[in-house]
Amino acid sequence: MLRAMIVDDEAPARSELRFLLEQTGKIGSIIEASSVRSAIEMLMEARVDVVFLDISMPGASGLQLAEALYKLKNPPAIVFVTAYSDHAVEAFDVDAVDYLMKPVEEARLDRAIEKVIARAKPVATAEPTSAKPTNIERIPVEKGGRKVLIPVDQIRFIMAKDDYSCIFTEDDRYLSTTSLAQFEFKLGEFGFFRVHRRYIVNLANVEDVETVPSGAIQLGVNGVDERIPVSRRRVVPLKKALNL
Repeated sequence: MLRAMIVDDEAPARSELRFLLEQTGKIGSIIEASSVRSAIEMLMEARVDVVFLDISMPGASGLQLAEALYKLKNPPAIVFVTAYSDHAVEAFDVDAVDYLMKPVEEARLDRAIEKVIARAKPVATAEPTSAKPTNIERIPVEKGGRKVLIPVDQIRFIMAKDDYSCIFTEDDRYLSTTSLAQFEFKLGEFGFFRVHRRYIVNLANVEDVETVPSGAIQLGVNGVDERIPVSRRRVVPLKKALNL
């Protein structure tokens, strides 16, 4: 499952592309940026496998970001998504994997993702199995004036709450200033999955998947009384992640 970033200054365009990417079942996590500047800030904190990049944006252009990423030792794959066809040559000068025209067609997007997978760089490849046990991640939070480190395997789910993220373990909960989007990237490789705009769940602790009378999907999580809602857009990729 690829980790993706969408960079586009238009919110409706980001939302539509996110929906299409989620439907492919090949994208594990998605983060969004509305400008080149915000994209750079996010990329400093999170690894991504592919950037879906608009070209014409206020301030720095998508081409300028692509040129900067191209100079990195292990850059993410670049797929341009734009309403203009006159930058294609420049796009491939920075080793872009593909160049998609808006409105994006599902079949065309799927082919672009297959190209990304086929040309995956080392940063996007799975780590050797022997390395996994040593890669124990802990999340720092504030609790009672102390800095507490929570092992990720103790986290049941994370919920967005106002300007904070609320981390739930089996017997406690903690507030963090880290955004849900940042947690989505940091914890994706540890089996966490964004099931809703407000929830990330540790799939290892999912006990049951229930369809309620309204047709919506809810998750039962081990050690937690609260039922976790699943957005309609996330049902298909979630079922694939759970092998349902």
